[in-house]
Amino acid sequence: MIDESIICAISTPPGTGAIAIIRLSGKGCIDLADALFVSPSGKKLRASASHTVHFGSIYEDQQLIDEVLITLFRAPHSFTGEDSVEISCHGSTYIQQRLLQLLINTGARLALPGEFTQRAFLNGKMDLSQAEAVADLIVSSSAASHKMAMTQMKGGFSGELIKLRTALLHITSLLELELDFSEEDVEFADRTELRRIASNIETLLNRLCRSFSLGNVIKNGVPVAIVGNTNVGKSTLLNALLKEDKAIVSDIAGTTRDAIEDTINLNGILFRFIDTAGIRKTEDTVENIGIERTFAKIAQASVVLLLTDLSRGTDTFENYYRQVKEHLSPEARLLIILNKTDQVEDPLTTLETIKLCTCGEKLIAISAKTGQNLELLIDELLSTVNLNNLNSGDVIVSNIRHYEALSHALTAIQRVISGLDSPISGEFISQDIRECLHYLGEITGEITTDEVLGNIFKNFCVGK
Repeated sequence: MIDESIICAISTPPGTGAIAIIRLSGKGCIDLADALFVSPSGKKLRASASHTVHFGSIYEDQQLIDEVLITLFRAPHSFTGEDSVEISCHGSTYIQQRLLQLLINTGARLALPGEFTQRAFLNGKMDLSQAEAVADLIVSSSAASHKMAMTQMKGGFSGELIKLRTALLHITSLLELELDFSEEDVEFADRTELRRIASNIETLLNRLCRSFSLGNVIKNGVPVAIVGNTNVGKSTLLNALLKEDKAIVSDIAGTTRDAIEDTINLNGILFRFIDTAGIRKTEDTVENIGIERTFAKIAQASVVLLLTDLSRGTDTFENYYRQVKEHLSPEARLLIILNKTDQVEDPLTTLETIKLCTCGEKLIAISAKTGQNLELLIDELLSTVNLNNLNSGDVIVSNIRHYEALSHALTAIQRVISGLDSPISGEFISQDIRECLHYLGEITGEITTDEVLGNIFKNFCVGK
């Protein structure tokens, strides 16, 4: 049963600003606001049409709190699907809190995190995957993450799932109809055709699952580990990329003893750069801990920048290259960065020697200190993120809950295909199809529990 009590919350960020917005939703919220609101025209909110804005004042015990604008949204044409009110007031934290307390004293209650969006889901305004996209849209910090969240919120992902469920229901209905007439030896289901449909479903599920690696890095930022020997310019490169003095730069070896992280938006893609402790043999216990963390960051990174100092030659490069390769994730990309070109007259000889030690990785000669060729490095970083799927409008999965459900659905449909290739009874194949339908239904919220809903919406901000 849907809770129809009146909820309220401040929907704008905490702090002082020009304006703030307080939202109400629930049966009776327009009458509640009407009891506090005084319009210069004397017109009542309850007599006003939906999607109208009204100027007036809010009083408490005949004392003016603020002049406000009130926007009305009548059910079902609102975000939540219920009667809703938005009060735009001045951004004073005192005014915000006093209005909020007045609403609570008058019959509303403070909304739980994500409760407005949860009501939108429960009232059929959006499915669960679209509701989760609302949270992703709010925290999107790059053009790519914004586009991905907007596509999902507008129903792109839901549309793909509807296609899958429709095809699955077609298969299972034919199989179960055949079971009803099993004693009459009537065949309604052409297994060759059913297998073709199931194979198409498997292909689509595979594509959605594979897209998660791209979606995850777009949503959370592409992790880029900057690694190498001590004093090769890792911290200088981090500072140059961020265009600020984030990391300490010193001629003393071992200055960086822990991972330093920061993010930067490059051409609409968020990158998380991680400056790590220099790899070397040392008796310093603290520095050794930092080096162990360096190897851990290498394993977690999508891109690893292995820096070497051109002015030192190639004597130690092969050893560091080997150690990095040992810890590198199979999906990660390794770029060899030859730093300090400003200190070497002819870097080509060193470059060719290093190339012989590698397995064909891209080599880029730069000067982190002067900024020489940094644009080449940035272009190479951007090329590591394949945005073709995003630009083509394909659905990209970025939510771990969706990925896990899709993975289970993929396993189920693979069992269906195996069953269609064998003389197994349609009853068992139908069971696997129902399992596949179950996992797809978990994504959209057609099959869910209060516990799942609680876990999803508790991560939303209050007021949304």
